[in-house]
Amino acid sequence: MISSFGNWASTLRKNSLSLVLSMLLPTCGISNSVLAAERVHASYSALDLSISVNTLDSYATTGVIKDELAVYQQYLPPQQLEELRRILSTPVKISPIVVSQFLRTPQGEFLLRRLAAVIQNKSQQPQPGFDALRSALILASAEPGGLTLLNLLRKYPTKIIDVDLAHCLEIAAELEKLVNETSLAIAAVTKKSQIEAAIAPESINFAKLPDLRLPGTFKLQKQTLKLLDSTRNRLLLTDIYIPNVATPAPVIVISHGLGTDSSNFQYLATHLASYGFVVVVPTHPGSNTQQLNAKASQVAESNEFTDRPLDVKYILDQLEKSNQFDPRWKGRLNLQQVGVFGQSLGGYTALALAGAKINFEQLKQDCQPEALQDTWNMSLLLQCRALALNSKKFAKEYNLRDGRVKAAIAVNPITSSIFGKAGLSQVQIPIMLVGSSDDTVAPALYEQILPFSWFATTHKYLVTLVGATHFSTIGNGNSLNEPTGLHSQIIGDNPAQARRYINALSLPFFQTHVVGKQQYAPYLNATYAKAISTHPLSLSFVQSLSMNELAQALDANLKAGKPTKQSSPNSIVNFGFWMLDIGVALLHVMIFL
Repeated sequence: MISSFGNWASTLRKNSLSLVLSMLLPTCGISNSVLAAERVHASYSALDLSISVNTLDSYATTGVIKDELAVYQQYLPPQQLEELRRILSTPVKISPIVVSQFLRTPQGEFLLRRLAAVIQNKSQQPQPGFDALRSALILASAEPGGLTLLNLLRKYPTKIIDVDLAHCLEIAAELEKLVNETSLAIAAVTKKSQIEAAIAPESINFAKLPDLRLPGTFKLQKQTLKLLDSTRNRLLLTDIYIPNVATPAPVIVISHGLGTDSSNFQYLATHLASYGFVVVVPTHPGSNTQQLNAKASQVAESNEFTDRPLDVKYILDQLEKSNQFDPRWKGRLNLQQVGVFGQSLGGYTALALAGAKINFEQLKQDCQPEALQDTWNMSLLLQCRALALNSKKFAKEYNLRDGRVKAAIAVNPITSSIFGKAGLSQVQIPIMLVGSSDDTVAPALYEQILPFSWFATTHKYLVTLVGATHFSTIGNGNSLNEPTGLHSQIIGDNPAQARRYINALSLPFFQTHVVGKQQYAPYLNATYAKAISTHPLSLSFVQSLSMNELAQALDANLKAGKPTKQSSPNSIVNFGFWMLDIGVALLHVMIFL
């Protein structure tokens, strides 16, 4: 951090006013929500800057630069000023009830403390600080225009706020380091994917092969089962998609993330069923939308780390009984050929069923207060909840692995601490990890790209969706169970394209590694990914990426003199958007969807 801050100080000296103003307005304004109701004041070394909220309001409303803002106009390019205007007035539609619930969770309070830390107490009036920031966010979200930066300023109950600009710069440096390292890692995966495609042993003309993005030929029917696991008091509403096939069909289980339900992955379920799979999609009652709304302050309780895999095991057990004795089901399911797909917390569920073991030692190390205090990997706040489990009791009573599961896909999963290297190395079945380049909830570098090298299994695949977010692969659900109508900047611009990729890659993976149909194996390589990848959401696919290769990619950038901790003012504005993604994502999904 000292060297990082030193780079920023050097840049500040070279282009002080432009850098400070761009940091003060976009970054501190959005990411920390610390501007005063009437005036913003910030100082750094000999620089002393001040601007009124009315001036910003006038500019956001009319687009006319006047008064105090005109003084700074000569130092900022027109594009950046337009970005500032958009930042000030772009609304996020979110219920104040949801905001209030989230900001009273441990995760919400953690984020508030970090963001409120840039406020300096120089005035004679009492500093409202933490509580005022929370109150302002709640009140601003209740405004007819939605939660905007200007609404937040109007609701903040202080006339003058002094901003600790040095702390702002430190936060920006930390975030830029994370953003740049992730970008370099994504670039390394993309380069490796291109290499793997170039050295493919033979050229395959995918135009002459079936297009797996299109629906299959089997007709299907959907049923919803109500299964009660009385030992855990869990009512499992489970959608089952049944293709019209004559022989026992292999089974795929889809596990949704926190805050969604079975309806959000109907698109994938129908696609797989049209190719002959029976697809089982439970709604996990402890972490679905209704539960999230009803008990937000206790979201992601530690029991969910055991209950979710046990939900799947229980459902498979009940289906086995029905497959033997129920005339409606008898002989229709092949429950020795089971695959699991999961997204986000569902990705954790899939990996646990595949054999990954909770790593209590890693959690104890990573969840120390001093370690969490400095992290911007928000997924750790969820992973650390697993420490509430009794490790001795857990080891004695729970075996989350299910031997019927022959392959698993985990999209945007949490992995780094809850499993760690020791836990993921236990997996011995084929695995596909999918990460998104713009995921601010479970950052791809820490939660998918680095952990990919920890798998010891022979068949493993890493997919990166370049331009996608944590929410891009979540489908539209039932009207009462939407993932809160997420802002387009958080979902990403092309969610339909991301879902097509998921359909196109899940199908050959399960056909190859669950059913054993080797004619689908040619689709599981970088050549196929290259063939179906289109802009603006590009696709990378690798079958190997070692820690050494990744480290070399990062080190080579440093040795080439390319900056990783220093940027222009325009990239600082992008930090504002990046931090907005974090904050709003957390507000929408209680840290992890």
